[in-house]
Amino acid sequence: MRFDHAGIATRDAPDLAELFADLLDAPVVHEETFDGMEVVFLELDGGGYLELLEPTEGGVIADYLDREGPGIHHVALATADLPEALDRARDLGVDLVDEEPRSGAWGHEVAFLHPRSTGGVLVEFVEH
Repeated sequence: MRFDHAGIATRDAPDLAELFADLLDAPVVHEETFDGMEVVFLELDGGGYLELLEPTEGGVIADYLDREGPGIHHVALATADLPEALDRARDLGVDLVDEEPRSGAWGHEVAFLHPRSTGGVLVEFVEH
């Protein structure tokens, strides 16, 4: 596995994208409306992305922002075999948010691991 992206919950994805584009020289490479969110990906030099998540309606990210405020929501790791990665997590006793892969942003299959099993970090597996 390798680092894929850090998901960042925000109330203003366009402004944050502009800041990170200028501050980090990280261009916007993908934007979409997905699952009640505006999603913006900025590419980091050397690999990986920042994924900005702005809710357009109620949902997980809106709830997160109400509870925690803006900031890092999850860390995503890329895998070539998502079902195998989920089986490994199960074998290690990791609690899964998603028992089976589901559709995620940018057309990728994803699955989340519960933070109670991963040191308080919401981990996303993303299949590439």
